[in-house]
Formats: sequence, structure tokens, C-alpha cells
Amino acid sequence: MTPDPDWQRHLQQLAPMTASLAVQTTVDVDALPVGPWQGLGVLALWAAGALAAAGWLLEARDA
Repeated sequence: MTPDPDWQRHLQQLAPMTASLAVQTTVDVDALPVGPWQGLGVLALWAAGALAAAGWLLEARDA
């Protein structure tokens, strides 16, 4: 995505795919961009954001 390693790590820490894989990992946890519990938190934030966006869309479209 980006050639800068610092930005790559930040993007990996925010990505839902990396977070979900971190939740499943039990070996070599220190090499991951996020830990298992932090990954679960990232997934929860993505889910909350998706639910909030869906609620807003339902309200906006008057469905």
C-alpha cells in the first residue's frame, strides 16, 4: 500500500483482516502488529462503525 514501513504498520494495526488474524494467533504474538486482545477491540470498533453506518442509512433513506 505504501512504501513507508511506519505507515504500513499503522495501517496494519487498523485493518480488520489483520485484527481478526491476530485474535486467532497463539504462537509468536510479539511479531504481530496488534495483540490478540487489541485485535478483538479493533474488530469490535469496525462492527460498531458498520452498525452505526447502517443505522444512519436506514434513517436517512426513511426505510
